[in-house]
Amino acid sequence: MNQRPEKSEYLDYQTAYISLVPSEGDLAAILREQSKEIFTLLEGLTEEQGSYRYAPGKWSIKQMIGHLTDNDRIMSYRLLCFARGEQAPLPGYEENDYVAAGDFDRFSLKEMLLHYRIVRESTLALLESLPADSWTKAGLFFSVPMTVRAQACLIIGHERHHMNVLQERYLKQA
Repeated sequence: MNQRPEKSEYLDYQTAYISLVPSEGDLAAILREQSKEIFTLLEGLTEEQGSYRYAPGKWSIKQMIGHLTDNDRIMSYRLLCFARGEQAPLPGYEENDYVAAGDFDRFSLKEMLLHYRIVRESTLALLESLPADSWTKAGLFFSVPMTVRAQACLIIGHERHHMNVLQERYLKQA
C-alpha cells in the first residue's frame, strides 16, 4: 500500500511539510531514521547553544525542542484518533502560545532532549503498531477530512522543516 497521501487528504497549507517527506519508503522507518539524525545533532550541542536565539524574539533551541515535543504529542494524538475512527473534529493549536506556556528555557538542554526522546518513542511505537488498513482511515481536522498517512507525513515533514531551520539559522551562527 502507498503510504503517501493524496492532495485531498490534507489542507493546502500543509503541502510545505508533506513535500519534505521522501517519496518512497515506510513512514515509520523514515521517522525512526530521521529521529536518529536529529538526536545525534541535538545531543552534540552545549547548554549554551541550547539557549541560543538567532534573532531577538525568536525561540531558543530549547524552546524549539519543546515545540517539537508538543507537536509530536498533538499530532500523534490526532493520528491515533483518526486510526481509531474518532469522528469529532480535532482542533489546531497556536504554537507560540504553547511555547510561552511551556517555559522550556527553565529546563536544561539534556532534560528537553529526554522529554523529546520519550515522546518520540511513543509516536514511533504508535506508527509501528498500526494495522495496514489504518493508514487510509480519516478523521476531521478543522472539519476537513485528513488521513492517518497524511498525519504521519506531517509529523515527519514538520520535524524536517525544523531540522532545516536549526541547521540554517541556529547552528551556522551559534
